[in-house]
Amino acid sequence: MKKTAIIFPGQGSQYVGMGKQFAEQKKDAAALMKMAEDISGVPVRRLCFDGPIEELTRVRHLQPALTAINLICWQQFCALLPDFKPAFFAGHSLGEYSALYGAGVLGLEDTLALVTKRGELMEREGARHPGGMQAVVGLDIDEVESVLAEYAGPGVVVVANHNSAAQIVLSGDRQGLDAAAEQCAARGAKVIALNVSVANHSPLVAGAIRDFTETMDGIRFSAPQVPVLFNVTGDFETEPLEIKAVMARQIASRVRWLSIVERMVQEGVEVIIELGPKTVLTGMMRRILPKQTPIVCIQADTPAGLDRVAESLAG
Repeated sequence: MKKTAIIFPGQGSQYVGMGKQFAEQKKDAAALMKMAEDISGVPVRRLCFDGPIEELTRVRHLQPALTAINLICWQQFCALLPDFKPAFFAGHSLGEYSALYGAGVLGLEDTLALVTKRGELMEREGARHPGGMQAVVGLDIDEVESVLAEYAGPGVVVVANHNSAAQIVLSGDRQGLDAAAEQCAARGAKVIALNVSVANHSPLVAGAIRDFTETMDGIRFSAPQVPVLFNVTGDFETEPLEIKAVMARQIASRVRWLSIVERMVQEGVEVIIELGPKTVLTGMMRRILPKQTPIVCIQADTPAGLDRVAESLAG
């Protein structure tokens, strides 16, 4: 079997209708969705299937809903290929919790409980410290950091996601984001406001860290059965207590996605499978990997998509 990494998407990949085919065709998928509803208190099935998208995208709702769909995709992947074992797991921001479940660090109920609490706390911090996020396309990380270092005005703005060499996501309050957008645009970048109401991975949500750490104190973390590459470091970690510390920091720290993918390539990965809604991460791969790369990138969030994944692995 080819050396394969499993990756899971985070916020921004949601759409109305996600997970519907699995839940309607597979009893175990429907049961997992019901578990997510019971644990989170969120009407996951209704929001995923019928929306509206504004309610689905609300942080408190989205974190358990999107995680449930990621986990269903992994559940059905395992049912289709029961003897398969990946070489690595990773997840983008929220998707990292799905990776921890896949790697055996967290149990299913604990995973859903943690993302529910994370969503509650981040929504709380978003209300206390309003902000947003914007993508900067066309500048490298050094240029963007130079813009931020030169800005001495009011407001907060930081690099939230280093997604690819030429796609960086900023997070902060309105004053900081507007100022950074102006300076990045002056250097030739395209700046795109993202449809989020919380300044994720910034100091504006750091107030959630203490409460989230207390929540994790009551949850068992195990050593990974499969290596996990972490957002905060772009590297592996094996000690459960250190993983807890990393996941607490993750709330307000930079997502080093480019580093994660580069490490996978260094480790000889041959196939990267995105399990979860949409193809956001698969699209990033096209901007990260060399044009003539032999690495295969494929995504699935439906039964037909999983069949294509199975065929690709067999080939």
